[in-house]
Amino acid sequence: MRHALLFSVFVIASCGLAYELIAGALSSYLLGDSVMQFSTVIGTYLFAMGVGSWLSKYITRDLIGRFIQIELMVGLLGGFSAVGLFLVFTWLSAPFKLVLYLVVFGVGVLVGLEIPLVMRILKRELAFKDLVSQVLTFDYLGALAVSILFPLILAPHLGMVRTGLLFGLLNVGVALWALHLFREQLPARRALLAQSWGVFGLLLAGFSGAGQLTSMAEAHVYADEIVHAESTPYQRIVVTRWRDDLRLFLNNNLQFSSHDEYRYHEALVHPGLSSLPGAKRVLVLGGGDGLAVREILKYPGVESVTLVDLDPGMTDLFSTAPALVALNEGALKSDRVSVVNADAVQWLEESRDYFDFIVIDFPDPSNFALGKLYTAAFYRLIEKRLSANGLLVVQSTSPLYARQSFWCVVTTLESVGFKTSPYHTQVPSFGEWGYILAGRRSFVPGALELPKTRYLTPQIIPGMFVFPADMGRVTAEVNQLNNQVLVRYFEAEWRKVIR
Repeated sequence: MRHALLFSVFVIASCGLAYELIAGALSSYLLGDSVMQFSTVIGTYLFAMGVGSWLSKYITRDLIGRFIQIELMVGLLGGFSAVGLFLVFTWLSAPFKLVLYLVVFGVGVLVGLEIPLVMRILKRELAFKDLVSQVLTFDYLGALAVSILFPLILAPHLGMVRTGLLFGLLNVGVALWALHLFREQLPARRALLAQSWGVFGLLLAGFSGAGQLTSMAEAHVYADEIVHAESTPYQRIVVTRWRDDLRLFLNNNLQFSSHDEYRYHEALVHPGLSSLPGAKRVLVLGGGDGLAVREILKYPGVESVTLVDLDPGMTDLFSTAPALVALNEGALKSDRVSVVNADAVQWLEESRDYFDFIVIDFPDPSNFALGKLYTAAFYRLIEKRLSANGLLVVQSTSPLYARQSFWCVVTTLESVGFKTSPYHTQVPSFGEWGYILAGRRSFVPGALELPKTRYLTPQIIPGMFVFPADMGRVTAEVNQLNNQVLVRYFEAEWRKVIR
C-alpha cells in the first residue's frame, strides 16, 4: 500500500505540473510575451499551492474520501482547462486573463491539498524523516518526467487539449486506485465510485472528441475556413482559406496572405539582391514558407540558397501541400536550395561558410525567444558569415505602428558596425512595413535591374528609402541579450494598435 501511494504521488506531481505548463503555453500562444505569461502563471500556481497546503489542516475527517474527491476535482478542472480556456478566448476574449488565473489558482489550490493529505495518510506507516524524503522524492521525480515529456512528445503530438484531458484521466485513475486500496475503510465507497466513473466518462468523452473541440474553438478564432492545423514542438501552425486567399498563422499571428504576400517578399529580397550582380551564395534565416526563396531563385547567377528554419513542420508543409507548393512555385524542392532545420544561433556558430546576401525573415519580436534573434550578439554572428562586399536584409516590423521597435533594430545593427539603409513599403494585410539593408558599405538605391516582379519596379525603389515625418527616426536603445528592450518596445507599441 505504501508503494502504491508513493507511486500516486509521482502521478499527482506529473498532473499538477502538466496543468501548469498547459496554462503557461496556451496563454503565451494566445497572448504573446511567453516570459510574462509563464512567470505569472507559475507564480499564481505556486501561491495557490501554498493556500491549498494551508487549507489542508481543516480537513480532519475521512482523509481518504476527501483525497479521492480532490483527485476528481483536480482531474475535472485541470483536464478541461485547455479546452475551456480556448473556448473562453474565442467567444469571450475580454475576461480571458481573469478566467486563466482563476483556473490556475483553482488547480493550484487542489494540487496543494493533495500532498499534505497523502503524507497524513502515510504517517501511520513511515517515520517522519522517511515520510518527508520519500514523498518529496516521488513528487520531484514526477515533475521531472512531465517537464521532459511535455515539450518533446505531449504538446507536439497530442496538443494542449488532449494533453490536459489525458492528465485528467490520470488523476481519476489515482482516485480509482485509492478506492481499490482502501475499499474496506470507505463508508461512502459506492457514492465515490459513481462519482469517479462519472468524471472518468466525461474526460474520456472529451478526449475522444478533442479534435472536434479544437476545431470548433479555432473556427471562431479564424474568420476563414481552416484547411490545415497542427502543433509542432515550436509553434501552432494554421492555414486558412477564403476563396483563393490562403493565409498562414503562427501562434495565432498572421504571417502572410496569398493575395499580397508578393509585395512583402519582393520588397524583402529585390532591393538588396538586385544590387549584387555577382551574388552566388544566399542564406535565408527563417522563411520556412519558401516565399523569399522563390524570389531569390529568379536570379540565375545565384548558385546556392541555404534556408535555415527551426521548424521541420513548416518546411515539410510548404514542400508537400499542393496549394502551398504552388504558392512558392516549388522553391523548397529546387536543386539550388538546401533546407536545414536547426536553431539559427547554433547553426551560425557552427557554420564556416560565407554568403553574399543574407535574408533574415523571422517573425516579429513578440517574445524573448524571438527577441534574441534581433540582438547585437546575433548580428555579430551574422557579420562573421557575410562576405566582404555582401549585404543582409532584416524584416523589421512596422515603422508606423511600431516606430521605436523599428528604429531599435536599426540602432542594434549599427552598434555592431553595420552601415544601415532602412526602407519601407505598403503591404495591405499588414499596413506600412519596414525592412533594413545592412553591410560594411553604404547602400545607395539607384537604377537597378530587376527580374520579373508583380509589384516592385526600379522607379519606385528609391522612394522606399524615404521616410515621412511620422515614421522618421526616433531614439532607441540597443537590443542586448541581457535586456531584450526590443520586446518591451514591441509589446507596448502593438498593444496600442490592437486596442
